[in-house]
Amino acid sequence: MKLFSILLFTFLFFSFSSEEKSQDPLVNLETLSTEFIYEIRYATPNNFIGETLYDCPKCLLQPDVAEALLKANQYFCEKGYRIKIYDCYRPLDVQKKMWAKVPRATYVGNPYGNGSIHNKGAAVDITLETLDGCYVEMGSDYDYFGREAHIDNYNFSKEILANRKLLFEGMRKFGFNTIRTEWWHFSFRKNWNYKTLNVPLPCD
Repeated sequence: MKLFSILLFTFLFFSFSSEEKSQDPLVNLETLSTEFIYEIRYATPNNFIGETLYDCPKCLLQPDVAEALLKANQYFCEKGYRIKIYDCYRPLDVQKKMWAKVPRATYVGNPYGNGSIHNKGAAVDITLETLDGCYVEMGSDYDYFGREAHIDNYNFSKEILANRKLLFEGMRKFGFNTIRTEWWHFSFRKNWNYKTLNVPLPCD
């Protein structure tokens, strides 16, 4: 019985360690493709906090999330657009700073509760631009906390509604879910196995 218990503990330990290990590595999207455009707002003071929260503008994601995003971007490119990225993986410490400033779960994930899927490297904040770099109107700025940002708000021009429809349908096609209050936020639907991470961004 004692030997069985030791073997069972050893098996569980290494199984857990292997699973944990497989979830840790995040990939840098820039190493996989040059076809994205980046405006990582939290690496600048141009965000809802008004402070620089990241030491460098990196987009890190879980490998299968990055793969799905590559497919989504290819889909948009074939339609004359490309993905512009505002945010990807976000360390938990940064989430805590955001919550300290805006403790509203409608717009900021509670780091002391379920946190944000960004903290798992399984969510992206994005918009679209045309392949020649033109702005695509979505009805509000990124990180705008108000009714104009809600995806169930249809009080917009046909052009804006068509732009949102293109973005939402394209991302859903490749496994990303929307949330009601932020047109720019997409969580990869297979995210429940990922750990919440607090690994610093790998800045040079």
